[in-house]
Amino acid sequence: MTPRLGRDGPELTRFGLGMAALGRPAYITIGHQGDLPEGHSVEAVEAHAHRVLDRAWASGIRYFDAARSYGHAERFLRAFFESRKIKPKDVVVGSKWGYRYTGDWAVDGRVQEVKDHGVAMLRAQAAESTSILGPYLRLYQIHSAAPETRVLENEPVISDLLRLREHGVQLGLTTTGPSQLETVRRAIDLRFDGRPLFTAVQATWNIMERSAEAGLREAHDAGFTVLVKEALANGRLTSRGDAGQAGPLRAVSTRMGLSPDVVALAFVAMQSWADVILIGAATEEQLDSNLRAGEVAVSPEDLRALEAMRVPPELYWSRRAALPWN
Repeated sequence: MTPRLGRDGPELTRFGLGMAALGRPAYITIGHQGDLPEGHSVEAVEAHAHRVLDRAWASGIRYFDAARSYGHAERFLRAFFESRKIKPKDVVVGSKWGYRYTGDWAVDGRVQEVKDHGVAMLRAQAAESTSILGPYLRLYQIHSAAPETRVLENEPVISDLLRLREHGVQLGLTTTGPSQLETVRRAIDLRFDGRPLFTAVQATWNIMERSAEAGLREAHDAGFTVLVKEALANGRLTSRGDAGQAGPLRAVSTRMGLSPDVVALAFVAMQSWADVILIGAATEEQLDSNLRAGEVAVSPEDLRALEAMRVPPELYWSRRAALPWN
């Protein structure tokens, strides 16, 4: 069954392309420093992003996920669509508000983004996103909602989100941290004017981090679109990851004659509640490899072997927080 954005929105593709590593020179994906051999100038990064976007489009991907904090990701997407004469009706773009990009196009250890879930940030970033993406923007998401920011209890924020919805933009949120399950369930329960506030929920779910699964199943059953992010755990579930932590995955992928990223993504693709799986590929080669997951099934025996990689969410997120920007 073809996924849709909400119950009656536009059709989506099983795999989508996330722009976190394509809209700016630095990201926390392991080994990312080798993904941009052409250089780190704005022009070089944009040309590189367009090559990956060309490959994604040719491969059938029609959902693209950006954010205000992803450097120039929104601008790169708009320029790509217009240069290839891709019409708004033929693609679905989601973006996010809630982080300010502070990296200043540098890869030198400085703070790359700052979180702010206040209403002033929403108003400023929503205006920027709608100005850049125009009719291509179909889904606007709270970026990394979590209990500590209380964004889902912020009445001015909710009021402004409702106004966005009235103008035809569907709403969603992404989650982060050990409390993902709590956030997803809170999002499901939020209703205004007799219907849910949100159309979509996006959460981290992979071989190691599965704490949000019950909530994501509930969201899917309730008619929300479920998007899965960080299916490769920022490179930890690829050949670049730590061999010790990913030992069972490497054993399974070797037995299947596949690379670890294919098996890890196939594991996610087997979940019936996962409507769209976001690929964070930063190169054409990574994208080609990742998309092989759609042709692979993991055996019950291998699924049991992968169970050994599941870790408590607190440990998963502490390890993620230690990943360097590169």
